[in-house]
Amino acid sequence: MSIGHTLLGLLESGPRHGYDLKRAFDEHFGHDRPLHYGQVYATMSRLLKNGLVEVDGIEQGGGPDRKRYAITEAGVTDVGQWLARPEKPEPYLQSTLYTKVVLALLTGRSAAGLLDAQRAEHLRLMRGLTERKRSGDLADQLICDHALFHLEADLRWLEVTAARLGRLAEAVRA
Repeated sequence: MSIGHTLLGLLESGPRHGYDLKRAFDEHFGHDRPLHYGQVYATMSRLLKNGLVEVDGIEQGGGPDRKRYAITEAGVTDVGQWLARPEKPEPYLQSTLYTKVVLALLTGRSAAGLLDAQRAEHLRLMRGLTERKRSGDLADQLICDHALFHLEADLRWLEVTAARLGRLAEAVRA
């Protein structure tokens, strides 16, 4: 995820302080990985330097001054281009899981046991996501669906690999 582009997109609705940006980010995108304040301010500093945001005002209070940021026309253009650009699909052609299966076979360990343990871990995570999806709002439901579909594809791969484990062992040892 591009944090800079996400913060720019949040600024399109109007100027905000760093604290407000963090809160909006966490509310919409940070359920599982909230943004740190340091990330917000470092990103805003970079966006300011690049001319994508400007300081719209400074409020003084009991603590440090609070800058209010606004997106510039260049920022609107940049986030628009980012939104229009398709993301590169991740084919996972060299996954850690595949590496572990091959290494288990090469070292005489149980690749079948590894696959079984991984299947159990996937199912455990899927149960948690399904529960979160049931009790969540629409945003939670959609993000959980995304994760569940990926986990289902992984499970299919685990099943296919388990079915071909004998042939893979022969190929690896050859």
